[in-house]
Amino acid sequence: MKKITKETYLNWYEEMLFWRKFEDKLAQVYIQQKVRGFLHLYNGQEAILAGSLHAMDLSKDKMITAYRNHVQPIGMGVDPKRVMAELYGKGTGTSQGLGGSMHIFSREKGFYGGHGIVGGQIPLGAGMAFGDKYNKTGAVTLCYFGDGAARQGSLHETFNMAMLWKLPVVFCVENNGYAMGTSVARTANHEDIWKLGLGYEMPCGPVDAMNPVAVAEAMDEAIERARRGDGPTFLELKTYRYRGHSMSDAQHYRTKDEVAEYQKIDPITQVKEVLLKEGYATQEEIDEMGKNVKKRVAECEKFAEESPFPDVNVMYDVVYDQEDYPFIPHRL
Repeated sequence: MKKITKETYLNWYEEMLFWRKFEDKLAQVYIQQKVRGFLHLYNGQEAILAGSLHAMDLSKDKMITAYRNHVQPIGMGVDPKRVMAELYGKGTGTSQGLGGSMHIFSREKGFYGGHGIVGGQIPLGAGMAFGDKYNKTGAVTLCYFGDGAARQGSLHETFNMAMLWKLPVVFCVENNGYAMGTSVARTANHEDIWKLGLGYEMPCGPVDAMNPVAVAEAMDEAIERARRGDGPTFLELKTYRYRGHSMSDAQHYRTKDEVAEYQKIDPITQVKEVLLKEGYATQEEIDEMGKNVKKRVAECEKFAEESPFPDVNVMYDVVYDQEDYPFIPHRL
């Protein structure tokens, strides 16, 4: 694994803080109705992305996830201004404003969505990995999904084929404790989701996903296994989200005390403590990073606010039309 250095911690802190503040701003403008539809925030889960990026080869590896997908493309290299513009529905967005919150996408940067269908990305992730194996690209796909999606039948079909064909894919369940408002304990007869991999003799296990170091180490092992042709791994990334399932979630299923307990092991705070303890940064330098993050977020907001909405014709430009389609009889 790439060594975790002072620079790693400095980058982790500033980037995770930026992701957190970026989404805090989204929550604010959502209330102002500048962002419409659904909005699923990642607050609390940032260590997963930070650790994963450390283990990935961003020149070829790919990522696919569900609808809690705003910060992942930013980590993969997509301009955050364009991500915010997409949420605003503006023409300068990643999908010209047509995708919105749940469908951020960037083939150029290896980020393949953003999927609104629960568990829909699981077989797609395996399909992407199949393509890389077939074409011998040496790339690995990281496929993320929530604990609720782990109950989908498509997961089992995908696991079976991925192991049979030794596909270069890492399956990652982001277990934040709740499928919408239903706790993991109420969705199955077991709470150790990682054990689903045992039925397919797939390497699997739990990971402390509030700690980017633990995530980086687990991801590195899984990615290297996939890259050398030994097939997939299934990781249960045990994390927590501080906000509701979406902005419309009243969160009646948990207490404020429960959230406060998890905030004591906040991934950003953990990294900050290492920076101070190891002398990697002073409090003044950390404060300066905070100011820089605030400035970057403001620039994203300004860009989104000032960008134009897409022309109505854009909606028609992305619709496929074949006049001689053979399976639909054309009537006079």
